[in-house]
Amino acid sequence: MKQLATERRAPTRHVSKVSTNAPGRRPALRLLMVALLAATGTLFAAEDERPIVDASKVAVEKIKNAALPTLHIVGDSTVKSGGSKGMFGWGERIAPFFDGGKMNVVNHAIGGRSARTFFTEGRWDKVAAQIKPGDFVIIQFGHNDQGRIGDPANKNRADGKGIGDETMEDTKPDGTKELVHTFGWYMGKFTAEAKARGATVIVCSPIPHKQHWENGRDFEALAGWDAEVAKKNDALFLDLTLVVTDTYKKIGREKVEMLFADKGTHTTDEGAQTNAVCVIAGLKSLPGNPLEKFVSQKGAGVAAYSPAK
Repeated sequence: MKQLATERRAPTRHVSKVSTNAPGRRPALRLLMVALLAATGTLFAAEDERPIVDASKVAVEKIKNAALPTLHIVGDSTVKSGGSKGMFGWGERIAPFFDGGKMNVVNHAIGGRSARTFFTEGRWDKVAAQIKPGDFVIIQFGHNDQGRIGDPANKNRADGKGIGDETMEDTKPDGTKELVHTFGWYMGKFTAEAKARGATVIVCSPIPHKQHWENGRDFEALAGWDAEVAKKNDALFLDLTLVVTDTYKKIGREKVEMLFADKGTHTTDEGAQTNAVCVIAGLKSLPGNPLEKFVSQKGAGVAAYSPAK
């Protein structure tokens, strides 16, 4: 990767030899350099660079009414982006679909998290401490879980493939070593611990990228692992990737383009609202429609998801 990046920067060094003193040269030079950077993917990398938030400094959202069941939402920036640079996650727009007099909705998601770092940074322990019998937990990871363990570009977020118990060693920037588990191991741990506390768990596959919904399907391997984890732990599985994909196919590419705030990962406010509707539709399609009695009038107006034919 480093060698490739070096090779791709070569054209910008050639451009720097052009004199910028001549009238009209500077704007033209800037445009040329922007075009070259875009072609090399440098601009994409800068825009798609997701900051790592210190989970220990992010307060856990308080439950408004402890006497009511709570829907705990666990995930990454596609679930909660906080409005930064016009980006919002579906978890930030889902509360109006539930009756606040019957259920609390708490969004525990943090940007830049993988299943691995949500666990290792202690965020999951804080969430688990709030779970009580009768609660519901939706867990969605995947956008930050892929990549090679040990690659600095992955910022110590990548986890192992599959759902097994095997581990790999990763060296952190401070020199310490970490035994990294598989994606399914972390998801299974969240699921098992939430169920042990009396919650109904919904394991959820990630929302698709803007580039990966028209041809084939996004997150195929991860969705498969999510399904296996859910089955192994007697939990529910929501293939949100497909629910959103089918919705995108209905509204068309031009409309989908407007639902993203960046190159193809994070959604706008409208995109977050669209995906929140998809989540509600998907939940209604689950066996027994477990959250049926908690939806608001707005939620009642959403039809259950039915796979596209």
